[in-house]
Amino acid sequence: MELDQLWQSTLGEMEVQLSRANFTMWMKNSSLIDKKDGVFYVALPNNFAKEWVEGKYQKNILSILRARDESIRKVEFVVGGEAMFSKKQTLIPSETEMGMELEFKNDPETNLNPRYTLSSFVVGPSNELAVAAASAITEKIGKYNPLFIYGGVGLGKTHLIEAIGNEIVAKYKKKIRPKYVPSEQFTRDIVWGLRNDRIESMKKKYRDVDVLIVDDIQFIGGKEKTEEEFFHTFNALYENNKQIIISSDRPPRAIPILEERLRSRFEGGFVADIAYPEYEMRVAIIHSKLQESRRQLSDVIIDLVARRVKRNIRELEGVLKKLTFYEEQKGIAVTVKTAEGIIEKAVQNLSKHVDELVILKTVAEFYNVSIETMTSPNRRKEIVEPRQVAMYLLREISDLSYPYIGEKLGRDHTTAIHAYEKINKEINRNPALNQKILTIRDMIFKS
Repeated sequence: MELDQLWQSTLGEMEVQLSRANFTMWMKNSSLIDKKDGVFYVALPNNFAKEWVEGKYQKNILSILRARDESIRKVEFVVGGEAMFSKKQTLIPSETEMGMELEFKNDPETNLNPRYTLSSFVVGPSNELAVAAASAITEKIGKYNPLFIYGGVGLGKTHLIEAIGNEIVAKYKKKIRPKYVPSEQFTRDIVWGLRNDRIESMKKKYRDVDVLIVDDIQFIGGKEKTEEEFFHTFNALYENNKQIIISSDRPPRAIPILEERLRSRFEGGFVADIAYPEYEMRVAIIHSKLQESRRQLSDVIIDLVARRVKRNIRELEGVLKKLTFYEEQKGIAVTVKTAEGIIEKAVQNLSKHVDELVILKTVAEFYNVSIETMTSPNRRKEIVEPRQVAMYLLREISDLSYPYIGEKLGRDHTTAIHAYEKINKEINRNPALNQKILTIRDMIFKS
């Protein structure tokens, strides 16, 4: 059996064993490039992919190959190979590639952006549950209904929910009709319908679909007419076995001004979070973005970016654009020192201008408590955490003095010091708390 034929057969078996997203991310761009003395050499596009496949799938691959070729003793993974881009190649980008991303127009019928696909979504521990649910829905519409995906700003929620719609379009053509809408657009449509006595046509627009995808649902909270109409639209679709997919920057229970009847419907479905990406996943995202745009950065620079830019994928993309733009303008590889300066400037903390009251209000809103309760003598556990988080963020964001922070929260400066040090230590070993704080920071910067 020829090497290419053998590897295609192996990939077919691996595709059955892995989720579609994982197969696309880790195996699709691999190739079997050589065999010698019972050793088979598999090429992967970069070091991170090599380490991942070697650690996760080596036994599976060896077993599949042995079933097809008894002469195999060992599988070795290498970076590069004939099927990969050589680092020595000179790549000349097109004009549309200069911005690191191509321009795509939304489909006028579905309102979906075709650039968002499941195959281009980087999968890791921080989002694998959400991706698994998304993939399951594309196979069986209505399996998880509603699907509620939440997470902080810039973590890929919009990408994932639109990718579900695009996958459905590709798979079922016009047999199943998805419709994507940001919640602000839904609100504008309802207001327009009421003002122009066209509310029935607006109802039809959103109820006459098979899959309704609503982005940033938290923004309808407190808008009485919008919530009312969405509640009835939700029920109409649900009762007719239509799929509903929703995204938010926080879980249903943490949207304080949302009507209880809507919150209970959201919680009655499948709720999955997208957490902040850990180091390994950030590296994978960087490689993916560079591959999409046919750009290259050294492993040292990639490591530096992954270690320094932690908050979200949008920040990663922004830093990558600046680094590659620098290389293209200067015509030389960016140095570590230059990269450090670019990264520092890109992610510098501009939040010292944030008013302290905004921080307190945001923490109170997130935990669904009042500022008065946080500043009271109350020592209940459900109050202690928000109080300590507020102290931590007042120090971390606005660099206020400990005596001032203590005074704002009705405590002395030693309590403020203790709260800051406790939270600062805890976020390094408690992912759930770390995600809460990152989410609150995003809310503060958006306010």
